[in-house]
Amino acid sequence: MVDVQPAVDAELKKLLPPESYELRSNEKAPSSLFGEILDWMLAPLLLLWPMSIAVTYLVAQSIANAPFDRSLENSVQAIGQQIKQVDGQISLTLPMAARKILRADENDTIYFQVIGYSGELIAGDKDVPLPIEGDPLQIGVVTFRDSRISGDEVRIAATQVTLDNHQTSKVILVQVAETLEKRAQLANEIIKGVILPQFIILPIVVVLVWFGLTRGLAPLNALQNRIRNRRVDDISPIEERAAPQEIMPLISSFNDVLYQLEDSVLSQKRFIADAAHQLKTPLAGLRMQAELAQRENSPEELQRSLEQISDSSMRATRLVQQLLSLARMENITNTSEKILIDLSVEAEQATKNWLNAAWEKNIDLGYETPEQELKIFGNPVMLKELFNNLIDNAVKYTPPHGHITVNVRHSNQPNILVIEVKDTGPGIPPEERQRVLERFYRVLGSDVEGSGLGLAIVKEIATQHGGKLEILEYFYDDDRSKYGTCMRVYLPAGKQ
Repeated sequence: MVDVQPAVDAELKKLLPPESYELRSNEKAPSSLFGEILDWMLAPLLLLWPMSIAVTYLVAQSIANAPFDRSLENSVQAIGQQIKQVDGQISLTLPMAARKILRADENDTIYFQVIGYSGELIAGDKDVPLPIEGDPLQIGVVTFRDSRISGDEVRIAATQVTLDNHQTSKVILVQVAETLEKRAQLANEIIKGVILPQFIILPIVVVLVWFGLTRGLAPLNALQNRIRNRRVDDISPIEERAAPQEIMPLISSFNDVLYQLEDSVLSQKRFIADAAHQLKTPLAGLRMQAELAQRENSPEELQRSLEQISDSSMRATRLVQQLLSLARMENITNTSEKILIDLSVEAEQATKNWLNAAWEKNIDLGYETPEQELKIFGNPVMLKELFNNLIDNAVKYTPPHGHITVNVRHSNQPNILVIEVKDTGPGIPPEERQRVLERFYRVLGSDVEGSGLGLAIVKEIATQHGGKLEILEYFYDDDRSKYGTCMRVYLPAGKQ
């Protein structure tokens, strides 16, 4: 089989930036949860097993030494009891029972030694090493030590006995030594009895751990299969009760993502449906006007048709801009796009941009300049769109010779700024004020052309900035008999 990976990597290296290719090349394969748990369970077991063997060996040696040390102690005491002094001469007479105790067998060699008070050898083997200076020897107390005789390791039991006469008390040293073959044999038998079952148990433990992990992770595999077998368009939430308690928070978080995805998909579907519905009418009008213009013979009628086509195309362009703005506002959640800006400067600039449109209708459009800077942490493009829609809406509904006032000020509440656009238009009935914030909704009986998107865009922008939109009456005469509309937006002030 031909390996195409080098060729693919070469092409990627040409197309991708160096840092991107390097990041891709250094990516590691994801670790296995099964392998991680298995490692953390078996690694301590395999590490503790040699320690268990070592501890067992030490315990076995201690257990094996105990009976043999008691036997040596009995031998030393038995020999000490047989030491006699007759006519000033020290002698040792061993009965048959004592001789049997000291008799060597095929596994161990036993040595004994009796040393007089002057250091002379009274009985036994001269090869038994004497206690070194500083060894704790007491009369009548048996002590143990390890040494070597003729190259063999031995265990030595030693004690001191006294021989009393009428005038003095003499101290005699008695030692019995034994080689360690029996001890080692007993220790090995104990170790075999303990360790051999472990060699059988350990593989069983590994198999049980493997089986337990497989059963424990089975719900994860089942969940994976359920997710993998879902339809591409299925974004319904996953049933949490069918999963183990430990992974329920993961499923809950995943369901939250699915809910957000569902909202996003529904929003896109709604946007596409609304855009298709709203664009159908102006596009049909453009087509009809273009067909009429083709039939016109009079230059005047042709000019009029072209002007209508131009007006319709401008309205269609405005509708598309508003649709795109609304879609963009609904999907902007990144606070990194927000900066600290002066809201009064944005309001003043937006007011200037609509002066020509207001003058064409003989509308007095004014801006009240605040006495201080009004800073806000926001997105400049979104805030510009907010002002444009508020002022555009006011210019459309304000009759000729009316007036519109734009102002930005501090609210009575701390750290809250207020945007107000007041007009002398027909006003909005209280029962319609919530509905006009919906997309494509327009008050019945209005002769003003529009898409019904302006206030929906304003509301979305205010929400994105942590604020809200209110629709109020604007009384513009002394007896409060005439009123228009006051669009008021509350936004949190920015910290410098």
